[in-house]
Amino acid sequence: MNKNWVTTLLSTVVVSGLTLAACSPDNAARKNDVKSGAESANAVSAAGFPIVKEPLKLKMFTRIAPSNGPFKDMPVFQDFEKMSNVQVEFIEAPTDGFAEKKNLLFASNELPDALYRAGLTPLEAIRYGSGGQLIPLEKLIETYAPNLKKLMDTYPEIRSAITTPEGHIYAIPGIVTVNAARTDKKWMNQAWLKKLNLKEPETTDDLYEVLKAFRDKDPNGNGKQDEIPMTARASAGSGLGLPVIDMMSGSFGLDKQLGYYINLENDKVQIWMGNDRNKELLMYLNKLYSEKLLDQELFSHKEAQYLAKQTAGNTGFFFDQTNNPFIAIADQYIGIPPVKGPHGDRLQSHAAPVPRDFGAFAITSVNKNPEATMRWIDYFYGDEGSTLLRFGRQGENYELREGIPYYTDAFLATGNQSKITPYAGGGAPHLISDKVASYINPPQVQEAQKKLDPFMPKVRYAAPMFDEQTAQKINVLRNDIDKYYEEQSTKFIAGALSFDKWGEFQATLKKMKIDELQKLYQDAYDNLKKQK
Repeated sequence: MNKNWVTTLLSTVVVSGLTLAACSPDNAARKNDVKSGAESANAVSAAGFPIVKEPLKLKMFTRIAPSNGPFKDMPVFQDFEKMSNVQVEFIEAPTDGFAEKKNLLFASNELPDALYRAGLTPLEAIRYGSGGQLIPLEKLIETYAPNLKKLMDTYPEIRSAITTPEGHIYAIPGIVTVNAARTDKKWMNQAWLKKLNLKEPETTDDLYEVLKAFRDKDPNGNGKQDEIPMTARASAGSGLGLPVIDMMSGSFGLDKQLGYYINLENDKVQIWMGNDRNKELLMYLNKLYSEKLLDQELFSHKEAQYLAKQTAGNTGFFFDQTNNPFIAIADQYIGIPPVKGPHGDRLQSHAAPVPRDFGAFAITSVNKNPEATMRWIDYFYGDEGSTLLRFGRQGENYELREGIPYYTDAFLATGNQSKITPYAGGGAPHLISDKVASYINPPQVQEAQKKLDPFMPKVRYAAPMFDEQTAQKINVLRNDIDKYYEEQSTKFIAGALSFDKWGEFQATLKKMKIDELQKLYQDAYDNLKKQK
């Protein structure tokens, strides 16, 4: 049965001449309910390959990053089509404008069979799921997704992060079980430490003294005071906060649970934006900034400029997940643990949860083969499928060293790594484990992660799922509060706003109903605890 994609609104999304892929006439029309014992001409195998005996076509809408090549040319999808007997035609939309095109799909109700690398928000998942455009996946996962089910059983925080208050799962995330892919390491210039005969800093006071030495004692030896003692990424924008706060908050006892500025103490949610510990953190950062120990371009430099500062080797202390940006001078740097703050706190507060990329994959209500689709995506939540997705073909693109895949030198020389995998650009629905993370988790990064591991929280709670009405209420509250917090934090750090105004800052947060926001998160956390 062919479905015609005739809509001018979608002409920017759908490749010219594409029509909705046909479902085999031999396939029984299926919804999400698993039909035990049901027989069809093209039944889905519960295990092994192929997934179906007769070729099956699926249409998937996806985001394509600037660094990617066409998905149809990627080894992972070419090879998996042969293994699974499932042919996927991707409708590729570029990162810029992707959200608008995704919304247009749902608004026009001209839906593909699935959304891949979809970046669905929790609110979108609930809205389109409760509205009938996305189907519940929990029963399909139980029967047709053994890899994903095993991960959800092993890491209960995955299930709680993707299950609605009504008990449905409308979208599945990218899952990261290797800690090194969930943290930004704290990279210190060990060459400068050695030259100046300094020890790795243990406390915030130590860090202050080390940064002063980096500023004043010419560690790069060029006779100029041109060193950057400390830097961090610029603002994430749109009220998403300042990375430098995330990187240093753990030294002041400030965590980021439930995907927000939240400490959990004795099962009580505390939003800490206006508390005294945050004031101490901002005062410390203001001290560094005012004394030119913290990058003066902190609030303005672009990502490319930040990476260039790493590559130049002229920075004393910075933060990044891996060593890829400065690999040519990697020996110059060493990972250090979080520094101990004035109250003895030493927390690695900024760590992404195991279900890192929410809404990476979803199945729509027009899909006649949801069982086969679930089997198809589940392959990438095992090490074999994840290796194929991330590294391509053994011998051609990668080789195994002690059982771990590494790109071959010949393939690295081509510079085409991001062309062969949808992992490049982030957000792909798959598993990132220690067995497939060689590119982001080489030995130096592993050592840096070991410095952080003792200070990682036992459980990192992801942002909870809310019902649509509550989610909309939270969005309204956070839209104002988050933007205000980022703006005022920037001013406090830069010295444009005196800390004498802290009381006014707290009062404004109250007026913006931060207490109401805290109660909504508390209710969500209480519901989460009941599910366990």
